[in-house]
Amino acid sequence: MGALLSNLVVKIDEPQDSDYAETKITYVGFVDPYGVEGILILRADDGKEFHMRAFSGEVARHISNFIEGQRGAIPTIYNMVEEIAELNELVLVKIKVYESGNVLRANIYFTGKHDLVMRNYRASDAIALATFYNIPILVRKNLLKEKMEA
Repeated sequence: MGALLSNLVVKIDEPQDSDYAETKITYVGFVDPYGVEGILILRADDGKEFHMRAFSGEVARHISNFIEGQRGAIPTIYNMVEEIAELNELVLVKIKVYESGNVLRANIYFTGKHDLVMRNYRASDAIALATFYNIPILVRKNLLKEKMEA
């Protein structure tokens, strides 16, 4: 895991960070016909979008399954996060997606017995967790672009 852990007061009702916009997944699919590389579209309330690709097709399949309500077969890594959270009386409340260099990363926010933010994780895994738990996916506003018509 190797990410830095730091305590952060996370209040569920605190105002949203002005540098981020809440988004919804409007499309999940694959870049290639073999399902090796995933793609998804996140859309903010103002219609601006973020097109994310270059992540595993396996994660795209998990996200798609979670959206469709198929939560029976939780992948091992997500199950591990769930068990750790339960043992520590934590609840996942939101994720924030941002660029770090030329890669996408995410901070994962928990609250409960202790408040915790886990920093600099793979954005695709964080989005899969957010989809599984149906929590807000916040995207840094500078990543959002006007909707592209095909």
